[in-house]
Amino acid sequence: MWKIKIFTHAVRSLWLQLQKMKSAHDPRHQRRRFAIRDLFAASFLTDQDTLLKAVSEPDFSELAKEILAQSAKIDQTIAQAAPAWPVDKLNKIDLAILRLAAYEIAQGQTPPKVAIDEAVELAKEYGGESFWEQF
Repeated sequence: MWKIKIFTHAVRSLWLQLQKMKSAHDPRHQRRRFAIRDLFAASFLTDQDTLLKAVSEPDFSELAKEILAQSAKIDQTIAQAAPAWPVDKLNKIDLAILRLAAYEIAQGQTPPKVAIDEAVELAKEYGGESFWEQF
């Protein structure tokens, strides 16, 4: 009987830890949300000087800065992976989410399953109506 109680306690403990990790308040999720916010805002800045000024703001996400620095390469990867969806025709928030996911996968520090799951969650939260259903 005591083995069942220990096992049950261990399962509950693990479940609680997983719930904390999969929370909208998870620091990694928050970091991604801030990056999406800044990538979305930057997508409206067409003037290079204005973009540089925005990126230099102290509250601009470091992750978004890294993604913007590699945006041409990332956009090329997206275009190759999804030729039916021209990058310049994508919804700006959907493009920001795709850029984040492609960047995380390319960096190799985030498992692809995690990057894709986060992209789907962010798309559900912010993306166009049918964007996340395509996954």
